[in-house]
Amino acid sequence: MRRDVTARLSIDVTCPSELAMSFAVAARQGAVAETLEVRLDGAPLEATEIRDAHGTRLHAISAEVGILTVEYTAIIEGREPPVRSRERDRLRYLRPSRYCESDELAATAHAEFGGLTGYSLLEGVSSWVGTRLDYVPGSSLPTDGAVRTLLARQGVCRDYAHLCVALLRASGVPARLVSVYAPGLDPMDFHAVCEAYVDGRWCVVDATTLAPRTSLVRIATGRDAADTAFMTVVSGHAELEDVMVSAVADVLPHDDLTAAIHLG
Repeated sequence: MRRDVTARLSIDVTCPSELAMSFAVAARQGAVAETLEVRLDGAPLEATEIRDAHGTRLHAISAEVGILTVEYTAIIEGREPPVRSRERDRLRYLRPSRYCESDELAATAHAEFGGLTGYSLLEGVSSWVGTRLDYVPGSSLPTDGAVRTLLARQGVCRDYAHLCVALLRASGVPARLVSVYAPGLDPMDFHAVCEAYVDGRWCVVDATTLAPRTSLVRIATGRDAADTAFMTVVSGHAELEDVMVSAVADVLPHDDLTAAIHLG
């Protein structure tokens, strides 16, 4: 499968700022062609690539006042090879995190999914979250976590993913958040899904069902959105003015929602 992805961002930097950007496809995806152009008021600007966990590639950018533009393109052929989880990863993704308060959802997880294991648990959590939340663009705040999402009963992809991650961790299954390019997504944007570790493999859980899971392209992987956000202002002040994302596949597969799918 060939996938072509593009991201264009325009950012208004109002005072000298340091930004951490996450838009490049993960190293293990094996992009066969890739371009990156960063400019400040039209002049070229350097971006320093920093490797993070699971092949995540961050780009650190220091910018003075002005309009910062980032343009990224990549072509990906094939699917990433499977990698077995390390014990430290298993423990890391069982613990509560900032946006996935699994300790606060333990009683809910036990009441709703007690007795389910393996792929049946993943399917149960995905279906439960998907039927209890309404997908409403702009309905959540960047600081909302899984508990607030459950109370609000609405959100966007990262909210769905955070709730799935939290419920799976509360059920004793390691789970993590993955930001992805998603061919077939409508409306097109950066997308977020859950990955859960079952029977020695990381399986995709996407309660939104907005894009075929086999077409997804990994960008960043971590505990929650704190590790995977496409833009973080580390210092200074900068506001996102515009973002355009494109992701297409030469073949857009049917997604069997009952099947265990591995990101690739």
